[in-house]
Amino acid sequence: MALYSDKVMEYFLHPKNIGVIEDADGVGEVGNAKCGDIMRMYLKINDDEIIEDVKFETFGCASAIASSSMATELIKGQPVDKALTLTNQAVAEALDGLPAYKMHCSVLAQEAIESAIEDYRKKKSQ
Repeated sequence: MALYSDKVMEYFLHPKNIGVIEDADGVGEVGNAKCGDIMRMYLKINDDEIIEDVKFETFGCASAIASSSMATELIKGQPVDKALTLTNQAVAEALDGLPAYKMHCSVLAQEAIESAIEDYRKKKSQ
C-alpha cells in the first residue's frame, strides 16, 4: 500500500490557495517543534463574516502541505463560525486518509485556522 493517498499527493504536488494575503483580516501561525512543521494561514473576511479568501504558507512534509491546502479549500466561502467547527479528522478524511503518524499535520491545519480566526476577532474588537 502506498504511504499517501492519491488525493494527498495531488494536494501536495499542486497545492490550492498557496501564498500570502497582504491585507489579511486574520493571520495565524502554528508549529510543531517535534517535526519542524510550520503553518501560516491568512484570512480575508467580509462584513457578513464569510471567508472570502484564504491562503497558506507551510514549511513541512507532504502531509503538512496537503493538509494546509485541503483545509483552505474546506473553509473558503464559509462563515467564520462554521470554519471553527472544522476538525482535523475532517481534513484527513477529505484527503482520503493520512498515515497515523502524520495525523498531527491535520491537527496543525485545524489549529492554524483557529489561530487566524482568533487574530481576526482580536483585531475586530479593538
